[in-house]
Amino acid sequence: MSPDTTAVRGVWWRRIRIDRFLLAIITAALIASILPARGAAVPFFDSLTTIMIAVLFFLYGTRLEPREALAGLKHWRLHAVILSFTFVVFPLIGLSLRLLAPQLIPQQLYLGLLYLTLVPSTVQSSINFTSIARGNVAGAIVSASFSNLIGVLVTPLLVLGLMSTTSGLRIDPGSIWNIVAQILLPFIAGQLSRRWTAHFVAAHKKAGKLVDHGVIVLVVYAAFSAGMREGIWGMVTGGELVITVAVCAVMLTLMLSLSWSVAGWLGFSREDRIAIQFCGTKKSLATGLPMATVLFASMPVGLIVLPLMIFHQAQLMVCGALAGRYARKSAD
Repeated sequence: MSPDTTAVRGVWWRRIRIDRFLLAIITAALIASILPARGAAVPFFDSLTTIMIAVLFFLYGTRLEPREALAGLKHWRLHAVILSFTFVVFPLIGLSLRLLAPQLIPQQLYLGLLYLTLVPSTVQSSINFTSIARGNVAGAIVSASFSNLIGVLVTPLLVLGLMSTTSGLRIDPGSIWNIVAQILLPFIAGQLSRRWTAHFVAAHKKAGKLVDHGVIVLVVYAAFSAGMREGIWGMVTGGELVITVAVCAVMLTLMLSLSWSVAGWLGFSREDRIAIQFCGTKKSLATGLPMATVLFASMPVGLIVLPLMIFHQAQLMVCGALAGRYARKSAD
């Protein structure tokens, strides 16, 4: 076995393990289930969460380079296919899962499954796995970044258009203002401030990553605290959770297979097929969780974001293994 192959295996093997970020998320959910915020702590955490979500999307705006994304759109067929999987095929699968509710899973878990199909792709892991698998890294950078760029607007629109019309969900009209105030305006402000802030943010990536992760952990704690006050664990059984995990696994397997096959049928190169598969099948926990807190402020958010948390870990495990497999084939 060559050193290169061993190194590659080591990379994807680490991906299979539960990383510290996910462990922090699980810990926050467990703490909230045992010691949820109550009384005077509730408005404090609500206000803190609101502020930090705005900060998070401001940072997202400072990091995304719109001119690079627009320049990279020259490879428009690649990006069109990836975005179609993210914002068309995934939502169609989410709508078809309506058949499971409420016979097999409760309505809140179905809403969570549908919601996870509407969020944008990940950025970091999509690019990392494409790089490990020796795919089209430049294409992955542009597509993953552009997915998050337009996802700030597209995901809320999909939620308002699909979840309110097909699932009986009633979204408070005030959520529209919340989306603008907590997500769109900070994101736009981040984009407009890039001239002064982009270099500073880029030079402090570790601190920025800590802020990103800290906000997500805070959102999880606040969401599950609210859920505990509303009795979310009384709304779901162990069997229903097992079904949810199985549905996430089947959905991921289907999308990985479909994206690879369709990309081959359309005549893309192996490198492009890898980028399409890894970018078109991911769903962003970092973007999806804060958005859910804003969009479903009057609902038990804990159950709605649970499928996204499950899918997140599943995609890391499976895509990590796939990336290692592709890398070994390229090395042969």
